[in-house]
Amino acid sequence: MGNQPSRPRHGARIQVIGAGLSRTGTASLSAALSCLLSGPVYHCGTQICRGSPSEILTWIDILNIFPARTPRDLSKMHNLLQDRLDGFVAVTDAPAAGLVPELLQLFPDAKRSMTGLVSAATLWFLRAVLLPLPGLRYIPAFTERLQRQWGVLYDEKGVHTRLTYERHIAWLKEVVPEDRLVFFDVRDGWDPLCASLGLETPDVAFPNINDGAAIEAFAQETIRKGLMWWAVYLGGIAAGGVYWEYFS
Repeated sequence: MGNQPSRPRHGARIQVIGAGLSRTGTASLSAALSCLLSGPVYHCGTQICRGSPSEILTWIDILNIFPARTPRDLSKMHNLLQDRLDGFVAVTDAPAAGLVPELLQLFPDAKRSMTGLVSAATLWFLRAVLLPLPGLRYIPAFTERLQRQWGVLYDEKGVHTRLTYERHIAWLKEVVPEDRLVFFDVRDGWDPLCASLGLETPDVAFPNINDGAAIEAFAQETIRKGLMWWAVYLGGIAAGGVYWEYFS
């Protein structure tokens, strides 16, 4: 996950669909694609967690439709995806990684790249802590829907394991034509990625962003802010109670 959300650029269109799940080098791949394609990349984790509330709310709406069972639902999902991804040259990370068939329909000329869990939190605690933080208060609801998406795709419930990633790869092989699916490991650097995209290797170091460390740092920062807000809020209530007790 990156430090700041990307801003869309007018006229940019999705050229690459990063189909790797979270914690598989998606942040490094995003930075690499932004360099190669000279444009902003939509890294779902960063945009959802650090962008405006409209980001996460759009993905909640998309996941509420998933899986699209009618042409009308599919059309609505396509419209939501188009609006959210307009102005970006690539999209990476979950939940987009679980919407590859829909993205292929929406962006038929795009190339694909594939790279490659976090423990379950107590939802009631997160709901309370995140409530005062704009946008972030929706993370528990988003997480519930993301888990449901993964349950549909990988037939799993609860905490996900390495088996989830193996099933994701098997699913990609089913839904993406073999000649258009690229398996890429960020540890291999520029050469295989550039070769798959038909681009020259840039004369800069390949981005090395630790997804796990970024997620952990963001989680700690978020919970700290939420708890601080409640400390101030409850402190105000306590002060009001003292005032009422002694001065009323």
